[in-house]
Amino acid sequence: MRPAFYALERGGWRDYVTLLHLPYTAWHLSYVVAGGCLAATVAWGRLGLTVLAFFLAMGIGAHALDELSGRPLGTAIPRWVLISLSLLSVTAACAIGVTVAVTFSLWLLPAVAVGAFLVPAYNLELCGGRFHSDLWFGIAWGGFPVLTGYLAVAGSVRVETVLLAAWATVLSLAQRRLSTQVRRARRRVVAVRGEVELVGGGHEPVTRESLVAAPEAALRLLAASTVLVAVALVAFRI
Repeated sequence: MRPAFYALERGGWRDYVTLLHLPYTAWHLSYVVAGGCLAATVAWGRLGLTVLAFFLAMGIGAHALDELSGRPLGTAIPRWVLISLSLLSVTAACAIGVTVAVTFSLWLLPAVAVGAFLVPAYNLELCGGRFHSDLWFGIAWGGFPVLTGYLAVAGSVRVETVLLAAWATVLSLAQRRLSTQVRRARRRVVAVRGEVELVGGGHEPVTRESLVAAPEAALRLLAASTVLVAVALVAFRI
């Protein structure tokens, strides 16, 4: 069984595509878009740069660090390449953030600093793993992108922004709960034995595939629905 439903066959360029965790990356970039589209007037240039910064820091940098720590995807990407990818992508993301902050609002600088801290703190389990928890996942990959997306466009934070960030945090917590079960079954379970006895005497075998099917289907649908929300918001604001 592959380590993730979006993982390609191992080797070569396919490892780099798998490293991006494309469905999940698109999911969390949608939070940035949603936050930016909540502003009264959408500055598409700044919102686009913010989405790019999150793609670099999270889609590449965070996932490279995650793969560096234990090889959960089982890629053959050399260690030095993973380190280089993480350093270059996070540095580029910070450079974009600082540029937008200097040219638009210095209130973005704390957000840049928080993002630069969260990537290694979460993925490398710094501070004894204190920031590698369900709650911090929800905040870092859900609420924080919403707040930053709005801040980059509007230059401030309003009550409705905080409420949208709370939505993204809760949805990310649901993602975390589902994906934890899926990752365990796909990456750590070797064999499953047993069956489910139904009312009326029927029996169904319990397999690794049956353990994964429902939560993984929910993850696919949630990812697609969040992207569709972001697309709808963009279409509405254009």
